[in-house]
Amino acid sequence: MKQTRSYPRAVVTPKGERAVLSGHPWVYGTEVLPQSDPLPDGGLADVVTQGGKYLGTGFVCQKSKIRVRIVSKNANDTFDEAFWERRLRHAVDYRRTVMGEQFSCCRLIFGEADFFPGLTVDRFGDILVAQTLSRGMEGMKSLLFPLLYRILTQEGETIRGIYERNDAAIRGLEGLPEGKGFFPLPGVPTPESTCTTITENGIRYRVDFENGQKTGFFLDQKLNRQAAARLARGRRVLDCFTHTGSFALCCAKAGAAAVTAVDISQAAVELVGENAALNGLSGVVTPLAANIFDLLPELESRPGKAPYDYIILDPPAFTKSRKTVRSAMRGYKELNYRAMKLLPRGGYLATCSCSHFATPELFEEMLRCAARDAAVELRQIEARQQSPDHPILWNVPETNYLKFYLFQVV
Repeated sequence: MKQTRSYPRAVVTPKGERAVLSGHPWVYGTEVLPQSDPLPDGGLADVVTQGGKYLGTGFVCQKSKIRVRIVSKNANDTFDEAFWERRLRHAVDYRRTVMGEQFSCCRLIFGEADFFPGLTVDRFGDILVAQTLSRGMEGMKSLLFPLLYRILTQEGETIRGIYERNDAAIRGLEGLPEGKGFFPLPGVPTPESTCTTITENGIRYRVDFENGQKTGFFLDQKLNRQAAARLARGRRVLDCFTHTGSFALCCAKAGAAAVTAVDISQAAVELVGENAALNGLSGVVTPLAANIFDLLPELESRPGKAPYDYIILDPPAFTKSRKTVRSAMRGYKELNYRAMKLLPRGGYLATCSCSHFATPELFEEMLRCAARDAAVELRQIEARQQSPDHPILWNVPETNYLKFYLFQVV
């Protein structure tokens, strides 16, 4: 017997139908046919074909180019509290499984990859930091956040608060205001500080989750930092775009002879100094405020022995749209070319990109061109991606964004 549906219907074009059937959860406004009754902004709607076939149910945003973000393709789902609690438990259980002893410092919710479109939740010990970038999740957070708090505390985890980092301009595309602050949890006192200390890979970091980039600390490179550190013993390391000093500190702890941690932000450099002192590594790590694009050619021009035999390039995303991919690849090439020129033969290079628009094919072709122009060859040691608390859905390319390579330059 065909089930009666209570949700309004978004009828999609054949192109939209193909996209949904391929597994992608986004339905664009251009793929929704005009209808007499408007879809509920921020509410749920069924996505159906022109013939009435059910494709899925998702949250509507009238202002965004992404008109519907699908959260389920099961016509029997009822989107009550029990449904969302199951979803949250699945996400938490997955992290507990794949992260093991690093569960206390990981990404708990990774948007579309966990079927919470537009929602990110990072765990920094006893603090959760959330970023809500879709209208649908914005309307659900009063239910989701207390549920997540309850699930974790019932499992014996200590959580002092949930901080919202909704100061992202992209919220404007969904008609949402910017802002940040602690989410009020019933019966839970608001923490007095917006800084905390976490431990990752055996290293302690001071995290400013109010003012730091994104949610305050980049968790996706967790296992890549371990891989990079394995090459560091006895080496002179240059860590570029160091941010909180995570690659630098991992290399120092692994036995690097000396590490220079560079960032253009003076505040970031000061935080690196604090983190180095926190771990007793101040004698190995030297923080430096500088523009990497100026520093690399300046180092190359110095006479004598190459100052570093291991360079780590962890830049911010140079492109966040297809329109700027070409210029971004020029930036990546300049960085990598300069690093390859600076390194001695037999030196090591760690390089990465965190933009999904810079595809693996584009990034690898850029590396080939940079190596050719630098007159070196690259001996690949490892090719890696983001840590498993940032899972990749194969039908959602946006979830596959981090490329990380380790090379010896020969």
